[in-house]
Amino acid sequence: MIKSMTLASSLLFSMTALAEMNYVPNEIIVKFKPGFKASNLRSLGVEENRSITTSFENLTVMKIAKDNFTDNVLTAIEKLKKNPNVVYAEPNFIYKVDPIRASAFSYKKVMSSPFYDSLASTPDDPEFSKLWGLNNTGSNEPKGQAGIEGADVNALKAWDLTKGDKKIKIAVIDTGVDYTHPDLKSNIYVNQAELQGKAGVDDDGNGYIDDVRGYDFANKDANPMDGHGHGTHCSGTIGAVHNNKVGVSGVMSDVSIVPIKFLTDDGSGTLEDAILSIDYATSLNVDLMSNSWGGGGYSQALFDAIKRASDKGIVFTAAAGNESSNNDTTPSFPASYNLPNVISVAALTAQNNLAYFSCYGRNSVHIAAPGHNILSTVSNGKYEVMSGTSMATPHVSGVIGLLLSKEGRMSHDVLREKVMMTSVPVPALRGKTATAGRIDAYNLLTDSRPQRSGPKNGQWKTITLKDSFESDHPYKDNAAVSKSYTFPGAKYVRVIFSKFDLEAGYDYVRVSDGSGQSIEKVTGAGVDYTTEYIEGDTVKLDFVSDRSINKWGFKVERVEAQ
Repeated sequence: MIKSMTLASSLLFSMTALAEMNYVPNEIIVKFKPGFKASNLRSLGVEENRSITTSFENLTVMKIAKDNFTDNVLTAIEKLKKNPNVVYAEPNFIYKVDPIRASAFSYKKVMSSPFYDSLASTPDDPEFSKLWGLNNTGSNEPKGQAGIEGADVNALKAWDLTKGDKKIKIAVIDTGVDYTHPDLKSNIYVNQAELQGKAGVDDDGNGYIDDVRGYDFANKDANPMDGHGHGTHCSGTIGAVHNNKVGVSGVMSDVSIVPIKFLTDDGSGTLEDAILSIDYATSLNVDLMSNSWGGGGYSQALFDAIKRASDKGIVFTAAAGNESSNNDTTPSFPASYNLPNVISVAALTAQNNLAYFSCYGRNSVHIAAPGHNILSTVSNGKYEVMSGTSMATPHVSGVIGLLLSKEGRMSHDVLREKVMMTSVPVPALRGKTATAGRIDAYNLLTDSRPQRSGPKNGQWKTITLKDSFESDHPYKDNAAVSKSYTFPGAKYVRVIFSKFDLEAGYDYVRVSDGSGQSIEKVTGAGVDYTTEYIEGDTVKLDFVSDRSINKWGFKVERVEAQ
């Protein structure tokens, strides 16, 4: 199961880490204790610029004072955090979308194969045959690569049970949505109070004027039209209309998509607008928020906003990231927040492999879904093939939407456990996600749980090593040190690193089984990190370093076996 992110609290607040992240120059987001006035901090070289006010929270954006020529954002944050009236202070992080765009796609009507014609649930949309993520035939990936038949979300069988419900509201928090797209317009949320009210008036009293179809926080208006294409692409995967003889089909035929724009048409947006967007979606009581964006460091303000959604029973799906890195040791936000409503999503290819770009994490990424060469809607009524964990996330959002349509809301712990344990085991995902599984809509709707080989959760026994394995601190150049441990009778063994701080990608500890087969390389930095398990009673550890940078090293004092 998912472990708490100790790294988030121990490392991500360092000035060194923050200095490497993108944020708005000269701006700091601050939460004060009740009753304290921001003007009292002028002596610290900062001044109040504006407030961030939602139905749930009041924050302040401070700026470096014009006559302060010595401080930057990071030093100003350090000063603010020492003030007893400051709850927290952090940069106004910048988030982004980073889709891998293949090409524009002009659809043309194609003949359905006999396989499709034999299934009553198959939509008549002309490009359905190219949606391998919904129905992988092994030969229908849009770029022409051979796939694995059945390596999809199993939509066709699921649609015999439900195709969704317009009562289910899914907020796509992104670059906006082309709500006029012929494949989406009938599945777009409409705020009836504003539609039937007076123009220029906040008819429903939610603080936003004329928000008929969601809101644009990037431009501070009620027109969340997508000028980028990313948000529309995600929306099409969730809920492109079925059987309208146009374009593609979504995971859900019936849904109410709420367009919420905080990312500009260049694909980037701020922490400030992300908070406003999430709180707005929470105020609408959406059922799920779909989030195919990331960046920045750990933000308490963003964590709190997602928690407020969680407290209201709202699911928060999030893209694991496209950096090909391990989120267990290098968290990617918002996907890595340790909150019960967050479901982190990795990307699979049509060949049933983890996509080369996808982030992963045995302890921090919950599920994988199709995310490579995905055809969907984009702006101006068009279609395009894109890749990314951004494309995998709406597959999961749509599948969960089907479950909510059928069974209604449930506790986040129950929902997340169902999503993971009904997933189809994928060998290529071993050690990459929590249950090494691909989401399966039919299994989820019927609570069918494939048998899983390997160790059982809750049956691990901790063994303290009499002869621990530890490097010098700092370690030396060109190290090559090995040690093996055997635990008679054990079927599975995994290693616990009390701490490791190694030059990422260059210095590492290789974890192998008794036959010498490599299971994992531990590199970078972390604390209380548990490796992937090895089969058998023997584990071998090999430490290798080069001649460039020598860091603290590593320490192994315990293993777990069963």
